[in-house]
Amino acid sequence: MKKDSIKATAFKAAVPYTLPILAGFAFLGLTYGFYMHQQGFSFLWPMLMSATIFAGSMEFVAANLLLQNFNPFYAFALTLMINARHLFYGISMLDKFRGAGKKKWYLIFGMCDETFSINAAATIPAGIDKGWFMFFVTLLNQSYWVVSATLGGLLGDLLQIQIKGVEFAMCALFVVIFVDRWISDTNRIPGVLGILCSTVCLIALGPENFIIPAMLLILLVLAVLKNRLAKGGRPS
Repeated sequence: MKKDSIKATAFKAAVPYTLPILAGFAFLGLTYGFYMHQQGFSFLWPMLMSATIFAGSMEFVAANLLLQNFNPFYAFALTLMINARHLFYGISMLDKFRGAGKKKWYLIFGMCDETFSINAAATIPAGIDKGWFMFFVTLLNQSYWVVSATLGGLLGDLLQIQIKGVEFAMCALFVVIFVDRWISDTNRIPGVLGILCSTVCLIALGPENFIIPAMLLILLVLAVLKNRLAKGGRPS
């Protein structure tokens, strides 16, 4: 089979898997673009950040970091805490990416939650090149996010849309993620521990300084109780 034909076949196989992601990314990407506009940034910022960072939660947070005094350690630690799960995603995909050639570097860069879910679980049809299938899943998902974020920024710039309270989108995003995990997991002790640790740090350190200490405390508590928590519940 010719190389172009291999790519085209893999692309056609990948598209249906990514369409549900398009629906979600379109809404969140537009919201992110509007949010960046509300914070005073032109459409170029969400376009470039979505193309280079490509980590939805962190992109919302990065908007606030850009408006604060430059603190590289805080930015690094916050990014690591928010996206630490990707370390485990990467480890679990080592075998999947083996044999992908140069494509694996883009597969590593573009592995968001949704792309990981598809590439890790999809049953690739016979005759479809696995490397190109995963490549196009990754490329399509990132394209959906970049285009939506750019469009949101453009609409904000061109129409001068003012949406009061759109900055709450970031908070709402994390609440939705937490609620989804709360519903899907049978062992809810980690969620309770997270709330308790965050509350303690909030009371002790105040709203301006509690995030990093709270995340570190959560990580420490979960690491200490890892074995007990593993025995305390089973995933649904």
